[in-house]
Amino acid sequence: MIRETIVTTLSVDGVPHLAPLGLIRDGSDWIVAPFHPSTTLANLRARGQATASHTDDVRVFAGCLTGRRNWPLAPSVSVAPPRLASALAHEELEVIGVEEDDLRPRFRCRVKTVQTHAPFPGFNRAQSAVIEAAILASRLHMLPVDKVRAEVDYLSIAITKTAGPREQEAWEWLLEKIRAVHPDIGVSMPAVSLRDN
Repeated sequence: MIRETIVTTLSVDGVPHLAPLGLIRDGSDWIVAPFHPSTTLANLRARGQATASHTDDVRVFAGCLTGRRNWPLAPSVSVAPPRLASALAHEELEVIGVEEDDLRPRFRCRVKTVQTHAPFPGFNRAQSAVIEAAILASRLHMLPVDKVRAEVDYLSIAITKTAGPREQEAWEWLLEKIRAVHPDIGVSMPAVSLRDN
C-alpha cells in the first residue's frame, strides 16, 4: 500500500524541505524512497528523520512540484522536521535502516508519533485528479508525450466536473509545468460527458 503524502525533512543547517512522496507501508513501518539525487535523499542521510503530513489541500502537492514550497509549518513532537500546519494528521518518522539503490534508495522508517488535528472529509474526484496530475508532472522526463496527453485529457474531466477554487488553482499550476515541456498539452479541455461518472 502506498500513501501519497507531504514529507518534510531538514538539511544539516536546519532548513526544512517539503516534497510530495508516496510512502510504502511495510508492516508497521513506512518506506521512503526518494529519487537520487534529491534534497529529500540528502536530508534523510544527514538527519535520519522526517514527518509525513496528510492534507486535503492538494495545492500543497501541486505547489511543491511547481516551485511553491513556502507552506506554513508547525513543530513536531518527537522529531526535528516540522509538519504542515494545515495537516489533518501527521506521522513523525525515524530512519532505522537503508537499502541502497542507484536510482531510489529505500529508507525504512519507524513511526515515533502519530497525531490527528482535524477530521478527513475524503477526497472528491478533482482532488484525486490533482494528485494524479502531480505524479504525472514529476515524471515528464520518463513518459512518452502521448501518455502525458491522454492522462491530462482524462484527468481534466474530473477537474471540470468537481473542482473547487483550490483544486482549480492547483490544476493550473500543474498544467503550466506540463506545458513548459509539452506546450500543446491541455490547451483545450475535453467535452464533459452528461453521464454521471
